[in-house]
Amino acid sequence: MQAKYCIVPDEERFFEFLRQQGFSQVEMMQLHMMHIRQICIDEVSSEWEVHFECAAHLRDGLLQSAAAKLAAAFSLQKVDMICDGDGSSCQISQGTNIADQYEVTDCTGEPLPDDIPLPPEPLDIEIGATEPTMPPCVEIIDEDYEAAYRNLYGEKKDSEVLWGKKVTGNVRPIDNIVEEEKKVVIEGEFVKIMDKDSNLTTFDERELRSGAIMLKFGVSDGSNGIFIKMRFDDKNGKEPRKECNSFKDLLKPGMRLRIQGNVEPDQFEFNEFIMHPTGIMKAPAISAERMDNAEEKRVELHCHTKMSKMDGLTPMEDLVKKAIKWGHKALAITDHGVVQAFPFCFDAAEGSDIKLIFGMEGYLISDSRFKDDMEREPTDTTKKTKSTKIKSNHIIILAKNETGLRNLYKLVTISHMRYLNKRPLLPRQVIEEHREGLLLGSACEAGELFRAMLAGAGEKELEQIASFYDYLEIQPVGNNMFLVREQDYTVEQLQEFNRRIYELGKRLNKLTVATCDVHFLNPEDAKLRAILQGVQNYKDADNQPPLYFRTTEEMLAEFEYLGKDVAYEVCVTNTNKISDMIDKIKPVPDRDQLYSPFIPGAEEAVRDMSYDMAHKWYGDKLPQIVEDRLKMELDAIIGHGFSVLYYIAHKLVKHSLDRGYLVGSRGSVGSSFVATMLEITEVNALKPHYRCPNCRHSEFFYNNEVDSGFDLPVKDCPECGTRMLRDGHDIPFAVFLGFHGDKVPDIDLNFSGGIDPDDPSAMSDQSVAHKYTEELFGRDNVCRAGTISTVANKTAVGYIRKYYEERGLHVHPAHVAALMSGLAGIKRTTGQHPGGIMVVPRNMDIHYITPMNRPADDRNADTVTTHYDYHSINDRLVKLDILGHDDPMVLKMLEKYMQEDVDPTFDPKRIPVGDEETMRIFQNTSSLGVTPEQINSEVGTFGIPECGTNFVRQMIKDVQPKNFSEVVRVSGYSHGTDVWLNNAQDLIKEGKPVKDTISTRDDIMTNLIAKGVDPSLAFKTMEYVRKGKAAKKGLEPKMREAMEAANIPEWYMKSCERVQYLFPKAHAVAYVLMAYRIAYCKVHYPKEFYAAYFTVRAKDFDYTHVAKGLNYIKTFIKSVYQQGYKASNLDKSTVTYLELANEMLERGLKFERMDIYESDPIKFKVTKDGLRPPLAALSGVGESAAKAIAAARDKDNPFISQEDLRIRSGVGKGVIEKLAEMGALGDLPEKNQISLF
Repeated sequence: MQAKYCIVPDEERFFEFLRQQGFSQVEMMQLHMMHIRQICIDEVSSEWEVHFECAAHLRDGLLQSAAAKLAAAFSLQKVDMICDGDGSSCQISQGTNIADQYEVTDCTGEPLPDDIPLPPEPLDIEIGATEPTMPPCVEIIDEDYEAAYRNLYGEKKDSEVLWGKKVTGNVRPIDNIVEEEKKVVIEGEFVKIMDKDSNLTTFDERELRSGAIMLKFGVSDGSNGIFIKMRFDDKNGKEPRKECNSFKDLLKPGMRLRIQGNVEPDQFEFNEFIMHPTGIMKAPAISAERMDNAEEKRVELHCHTKMSKMDGLTPMEDLVKKAIKWGHKALAITDHGVVQAFPFCFDAAEGSDIKLIFGMEGYLISDSRFKDDMEREPTDTTKKTKSTKIKSNHIIILAKNETGLRNLYKLVTISHMRYLNKRPLLPRQVIEEHREGLLLGSACEAGELFRAMLAGAGEKELEQIASFYDYLEIQPVGNNMFLVREQDYTVEQLQEFNRRIYELGKRLNKLTVATCDVHFLNPEDAKLRAILQGVQNYKDADNQPPLYFRTTEEMLAEFEYLGKDVAYEVCVTNTNKISDMIDKIKPVPDRDQLYSPFIPGAEEAVRDMSYDMAHKWYGDKLPQIVEDRLKMELDAIIGHGFSVLYYIAHKLVKHSLDRGYLVGSRGSVGSSFVATMLEITEVNALKPHYRCPNCRHSEFFYNNEVDSGFDLPVKDCPECGTRMLRDGHDIPFAVFLGFHGDKVPDIDLNFSGGIDPDDPSAMSDQSVAHKYTEELFGRDNVCRAGTISTVANKTAVGYIRKYYEERGLHVHPAHVAALMSGLAGIKRTTGQHPGGIMVVPRNMDIHYITPMNRPADDRNADTVTTHYDYHSINDRLVKLDILGHDDPMVLKMLEKYMQEDVDPTFDPKRIPVGDEETMRIFQNTSSLGVTPEQINSEVGTFGIPECGTNFVRQMIKDVQPKNFSEVVRVSGYSHGTDVWLNNAQDLIKEGKPVKDTISTRDDIMTNLIAKGVDPSLAFKTMEYVRKGKAAKKGLEPKMREAMEAANIPEWYMKSCERVQYLFPKAHAVAYVLMAYRIAYCKVHYPKEFYAAYFTVRAKDFDYTHVAKGLNYIKTFIKSVYQQGYKASNLDKSTVTYLELANEMLERGLKFERMDIYESDPIKFKVTKDGLRPPLAALSGVGESAAKAIAAARDKDNPFISQEDLRIRSGVGKGVIEKLAEMGALGDLPEKNQISLF
């Protein structure tokens, strides 16, 4: 090598880098025996020499592997590992003397002398004297050294201080901090933290009474995590809110920080460690990103994503993006037994040149005797199960073309519908019948070829097995190290098995390919899979194989033992040959290809009904704004073939309205005025206006005088004197059907999901609607919309905590939050949309779009669903969202209570919108006649849909909505993601007007158009922001330029770049309209409101709590809130209805004593002074027993004893005891008494 320079690396970082390259714990222990003296770098030839001393023998293979990984990571031609210590102990050829080739320098760049002199003795200094001034140290920058440092560690630490003082001192692993300490320095990744419901939030902040702000965020360094707590106050004339927001703008999740401060346990964080920082600085990335620098890239033909049930952890989008970034021309997706990742991966690849290969790792079984002649194999875990798995072998199935994709889909359907036995199995004969257009691969060590080799099969048998496959597969030895750990085989034997498979392929003229069997993306993700398998009781969960996505160089190094030429053949040449056999295909049709059923006359009916209703509302001569909107919408709806959707929705809603049930709209359907005219939605998308129900006179407001017609003052018609109706919410049609009206409409409807307590034998309105759909299209042409149930945040938290607890380790909540996203989203099972119905045209094979399966992998289920998650295909098939919801049922019950007790003509649709007393509950508690202290809330929205949770009540308190449109804004804030917290909330507290902040997706489009931005670009910006793309990538340059030209303030653009998801305004209006009607009854008819609420919403209501009185209720609520996230789900649910019970009691109403004669079995009864609870409201009684008692009771023939009650009703002794304990039986004796007179 040419003389260049040497550096002395930070050993801790050096080994941390190696650890991330996939070495096992045992290998890392061996590597740690090295003491790295220096790394000599030749930049001209791109070579390194790593000089080390070794304390014990290190095998050549391990050192070669380390060298290969260093070369791959830093794009080097060669890395030599040279032992400068006891050469005999390492069996590594000694390099020549370093000094012969390299110039070793000190920090000034001067050569080191042969003998390094000791530093001079310090001068004697008398007590009280000062030390002599030391000469300043001038740092001389060596450009070669700086380049080498960047190659090893990335850019040097940015000296910019983000907050406080400059950080000095040595970095400590967080896991090493076990007690209160001062001036601790940590370095880690800024991570989101969990709220009490395990949802992730970037910051947690609390405003103190003094005006100061407490800010909390998390940091994790891989070993553990810690909370950082900061206080912003008005000392030195600072503005706490402005300073806090400015600091938050500097941080983004994933940023690495170096922080110094004081560490202590915090009682408010359940004694978890927190740090009060004195300084926060940026820190460099811990290691260079892996890149594939090979001239010709390999193709990965065996990848598992998060759709491989409780096994794969690879994020679909990240996997595809990584392959694109590495320059791979193709990538195969092969999940276990399913194809549910295809649409997600296809969307991730959109706009790139990569070819996605669509396949599956199936479960192959023998042909006949499916039930009787199957060998049994033990489960993969140590957990005992009642049944065993049918033995199967893995097989890779790849679709070559469109025909193959259809056949693959059919195989998925067959395996799930006919041969599901814990796993979706496939008999060999079934595969043969559908083999056209498919390529079959021999798979991994669980494939029949590798298993036969392990079992000692002869060459003839191996050839017979291999002949079934189109290509053979080998994998890195590390994937199968469990065979070595179990002492069944050696590494050399595993290598020999791979060599034999390659030779077998040569004899049979079949390609042999090397694959990774990818289960996670990067080496460090092995920890996440250890957690996932640990909680499933895998005995070797902590010995994870290196199943990560590897570069071409990494794979070539793995198979070097086959010889360089063969390694290149199996890794690069053959994988590309397989890829070249496969067409570039789409897993599902394009989104603009809607396959809708045909209903004769739908177009004419939609047009005629729309105009008929418009004339009924607005007169024979329609106002221009009405005429223009109708024409524009109908041209788009009819022109793009969406009439059938509107017509079906109209029929379904009318069917329910005729039965006396209100139907609420969801989603953006309220953005369509035609939908309003067809009575699909109550939301009117026109500009705010008055209209007269008598003479049909109308007055429109065009200049944004109000945001909602409901906010207009009451007014009588100037033409006829009739009180005019107020309507219109100014919602663009483009939000629903796109800017060109070509977006497939998604019509979501809320039917009553509950069963009428007065007619328990009846079906819910939702069930009636489902049945009516089958009548319209035929049962064989209707199926349920499939869903994919994945690991939720809260479940992921439970997994992580369980894993660490079982190993006797403590894990900080900040570290839990850092790990959580890696586990969240992993598929657990399949399911069905609660109301989604997919309609398949009569002449169409469903496999053109999706396979089919049963929900929850239940082979005995009657329901059939789409295999794909409905989001993936809902623009290709007609999907009707016939959802069940409590709000229509609450209104139905309110209507019944009101008509029975107050007004026989009561109609919830006639409730006047804009009532002052009703609106006041969104500002304070005065309308309820209670103080905030009595109900522990500043506002009176307990029990109001969308407004009753602690989170939303705090939001309402901050916003102080004074009219309908501002409550709509609250609904938008609460349903969006990163719309309120760390966004609109901060802006409102800074003094920005509420109406100027972003609440719903419509706000962006209407605001930009009003400021002069081109409408088409305004629409694109809205779509870009509401899908969270601006949060990931920032606003596109053309969007930012247009906004700047329109004088849109910078804070508004930053707000756009924080949003992850935005709610549609039409959906918010529909929700708030339902909520307002219920709120009106709460204010003016409290007994009827509480009766309806407890009957419909409080299914787990337990009278035991209420019977203990007001003080008990208040104490219980306080106790649960103090427990925070540690409170049980049952206690949290109990608090929800106890807060309503507390409010009801504070308003002067009371709960009457439960009575076996007076109490309804399941419905709360309105009494003179309050409510009488139903019999089923007592824990331990239940609905069935309550109905049985009601059926047996007779006031003319009363029960003579508890024994008589039990015999006549047929209920158990425990039920009788519960009722007696609550006093519901009065003085009824236990036994029958003999009467002498």
